[in-house]
Amino acid sequence: MFARGRTLRIETDRLCLRPPQQSDYRAWSALRRDSAAFLQPWEPTWAPDHLTRKSFTNRVYWAARSIRSEQAIPLFLIRREDSTLVGAITLDNIRRGPAQSGTLGYWIGEPFQRRGYMRESIEAVVHHAFRKLDLSRVEAACLPENAASRGVLERSGFKYEGVAQSYLQIAGRWRNHVLFANLRGDRRGRVDMS
Repeated sequence: MFARGRTLRIETDRLCLRPPQQSDYRAWSALRRDSAAFLQPWEPTWAPDHLTRKSFTNRVYWAARSIRSEQAIPLFLIRREDSTLVGAITLDNIRRGPAQSGTLGYWIGEPFQRRGYMRESIEAVVHHAFRKLDLSRVEAACLPENAASRGVLERSGFKYEGVAQSYLQIAGRWRNHVLFANLRGDRRGRVDMS
């Protein structure tokens, strides 16, 4: 199902979504460093070596292995007009057999928020998941107070499904998350959160 022998690329109107490369280190580390205060409230605690070249090299190798083993698709969001890294998106936890599903995670650099890049990326990855990978379900979760993340999921066709207690450790604490899903051929209509 995955593209063997060629580099995975998903093109959108403004972005090229592709796996991370060693040459991305400087752009990635600068964007993460400069966006740290914006990102850290929503993410697991960064390891002390999070922004190091060695950590990034491990990330690149993990991405390549994950794609080869068909377990995940980690992609960088590269703006096509100037080859600028704006964020990342990963379709992870790809489950085959009766599940045919995966879990979406993403981040955007602070300078690029609220420009529609993440919605464009989410919609492209979900389309790829349904049409190329033959998945039936793409899941996502976010903190209840993360209005921007909830909004982009809803605008991208995801529907609220419930709350997972102590779902992930975020900023050093176990946190509840709201769960969303996008189903291939979804006919559920809008599902409002109470």
